[in-house]
Amino acid sequence: MTMATGQLANVIMTVPYGFHGKYAIGCCFFIFNLCLVLFNVTMISLRFYWYPSTFKASLTHPTESLFVPASVVSFGTVLMNITEYAVGNGKSGFWLERTMIVLFWVYCGLALAFTCGIYLIMWSTQTYTISRMTPVWIFPAYPLLIIGPHAGRLSSRVAPDSALPIIVGGFCLQGIGFMMSLMVYAAFLYRLMTQKLPKESLRPGMFISVGPSGFTIAGVITMGQNLPGSIPENFMGVGQQAGVISLVMANWMGIWLWGLAIFFFIVSCGAHWSCVRHGRLQFALTWYSFIFPNTGLTTATFAVARALDGCKPIRILGCVFTCLLVAGWFFVFSMMVRAVILKDILWPQKQEDRDEGGWKTENPDLTLTKSEAGDPYPNGSSRRQAGF
Repeated sequence: MTMATGQLANVIMTVPYGFHGKYAIGCCFFIFNLCLVLFNVTMISLRFYWYPSTFKASLTHPTESLFVPASVVSFGTVLMNITEYAVGNGKSGFWLERTMIVLFWVYCGLALAFTCGIYLIMWSTQTYTISRMTPVWIFPAYPLLIIGPHAGRLSSRVAPDSALPIIVGGFCLQGIGFMMSLMVYAAFLYRLMTQKLPKESLRPGMFISVGPSGFTIAGVITMGQNLPGSIPENFMGVGQQAGVISLVMANWMGIWLWGLAIFFFIVSCGAHWSCVRHGRLQFALTWYSFIFPNTGLTTATFAVARALDGCKPIRILGCVFTCLLVAGWFFVFSMMVRAVILKDILWPQKQEDRDEGGWKTENPDLTLTKSEAGDPYPNGSSRRQAGF
């Protein structure tokens, strides 16, 4: 919920066409997302305070551990919002610029630690089978995947001597996240070839496969465009020539990956046709996968348009994506509120609170079991993962 809301605020500011109220609309999503983050942090902290055993269990549970990095992604999304709406707009002081630079490097350390840590815990404590594989396996790499877009935005709003390290660090860490995702892509395609499409309740998670390419495109192109103005003399032995070469390479790399993102988007949409036609798609928290990964595709589309000298058809396509995302967010959020009222979620024996989902209701301490290993959403359940 917080990742989708925060990234939607970034998408609105990325729209290349200005209109009255654009900044205000984006700020509304930004401020509302801050409220959601504070609410989730408070509630999950109370959960761990009242039931201490669930903290360790969250890190080792075969399902919930996959979503622990969501807390880091939510933090990174807030930092991106602050950079987008406050840094370099002429209204904030120099102190905020320096603070955001420090927080950027803090986030880089957290993202790397959580991604490596969660994958290490998974590989040490769990056994997953290819038949249970979904793109949710990519999720622990997502904290690294938003570093590139953040680095691209921040580097354009700070001094050149500070921008260059941010760009270099962004390229390196974005590469780690994308290459990890690319290897999981291979397992996902193999699973589709041998096991057909996932169950209807799991198919919204297919959109997670759109995110790695989308966020990487937005990050690489933006960083490449900011690099020529940030490099010193004799950089890599060639000075400004290195910036020009890097810019062209970044643009072509982004255009190349854009096709991959579009491919996974079309496949994910097509996989939902039978669900929608037969009315089999019941609300679950995985519906936010319709929003968050596709914000990466939308910002990537605008980045590709900039790389092609403001290609008007691609910019219009990005605007169409933006309108669909805004409408989709309101629909998903209202359906979530409806589900809470109707007790379809956040209720005993419902979706993420089913016994089959890993909860033992007979245990007063709510200790997590390790049943259904490898199935991110067993028996059609979604997860209230770490409150995010």
